[in-house]
Amino acid sequence: MTPAEFRRTVRAGRFRASTAGLCGDFAQANLVVLPHAVSSDFLRFCALNPKACPLLAVGEPGQWALPALGAGIDVRSDLPGYYLYRNGELAQELPSLAEVWQDDLVAFAIGCSFSFEQMLLRAGIALRHVAQHKNVAMYRSQIPNKAAGPFGGQLVVSMRPFRAADAIRAIQISSRFPAVHGAPVHFGDPALIGIGDLQRPDYGDAVEVLPDETPVFWACGVTPQEAIRSARLPLAIAHKPGHMLITDIPNERLAVF
Repeated sequence: MTPAEFRRTVRAGRFRASTAGLCGDFAQANLVVLPHAVSSDFLRFCALNPKACPLLAVGEPGQWALPALGAGIDVRSDLPGYYLYRNGELAQELPSLAEVWQDDLVAFAIGCSFSFEQMLLRAGIALRHVAQHKNVAMYRSQIPNKAAGPFGGQLVVSMRPFRAADAIRAIQISSRFPAVHGAPVHFGDPALIGIGDLQRPDYGDAVEVLPDETPVFWACGVTPQEAIRSARLPLAIAHKPGHMLITDIPNERLAVF
């Protein structure tokens, strides 16, 4: 299935699950939608926190298309799930934004680690959450974001367990993809970044970490949702974690050498 075909399937309401492992050759994106009045502050937030918020595209106020990411994209309907926040609290989970879209809203597309996962799989590095058809495990860390305007909060990280040799290779491969979070921010003892129990993720699904494995943590595109919580805006929208926008951009185009 091509990205365009997949987006049409989502738009028709026939897919509402995690996009991990889907359309593997193409980049996936996190979504944030905010009122224009705070969009400049959020742009600064992304610039100050590039590991968590590598921007792929920014829309015009009121426009739901992101032509830089693909023809015909409609951010109101092309993701399998959305979160709507009011005053910093999760108010609704939505299948579409058609009924809540406003003329002053600005869409931000942020790189996603699901993109470099395909490169890991090509290198023969197994990903347990993909093999088990789960969403990746995500955790609130104690690492503070750099604040901009009302946006702050803590860094969210995604975790994948590897044996030592695969962990080294995963770090090498992901470092070539800064547009989709790049190299990890931590590996080893999760307590050092404020995570108490790997079996209780804040977002996504837990996976087993075997005795001979090391948990490896990447900055995560769910971080803006923690920033939204801290900003306590009257209205803010984001993707449901793990339920991404699949773009027409080949992952290989995002590599740096």
